[in-house]
Amino acid sequence: MSVERRIEVERSAPEVLAYLADFGRTREWDPGTVDCVRLDSGPVVVGSRWTNTSRFRGRTAVLDYRLVRYDAQRLRFVGNNRTVTATDDITVRPSGSGAMVEYRAHLRFKGLVRLAAPLLKRTFEQLADDVAERLPRVLARS
Repeated sequence: MSVERRIEVERSAPEVLAYLADFGRTREWDPGTVDCVRLDSGPVVVGSRWTNTSRFRGRTAVLDYRLVRYDAQRLRFVGNNRTVTATDDITVRPSGSGAMVEYRAHLRFKGLVRLAAPLLKRTFEQLADDVAERLPRVLARS
């Protein structure tokens, strides 16, 4: 199950990329995130890790995330637990006086949970809409 949003923001692309690279900040812009704690230290680089606690349809899920791609315009985070693999793929490009964020999230359910995936699609779409609404506001004040 996947969602994709294009989000115009009023910050420069390098600033936005650096902000989003710190996955611990998801609690600021992702309404589903309850907490996100960095597991290592030092600069954020490929291999950096976080534990993300989120709430989805009234249930709490904990995923261990790793930054697997970090280049001049793109980030990719992959999170896992026993029931799901989540991939967040983020591209940031200059656009006008700010930046365009292309945010793609993909959930791959494991085991019997796969059967429930179609029932979760609408909630996942709403969460992506909420991210698209919140991210520009958060970036405007940070």
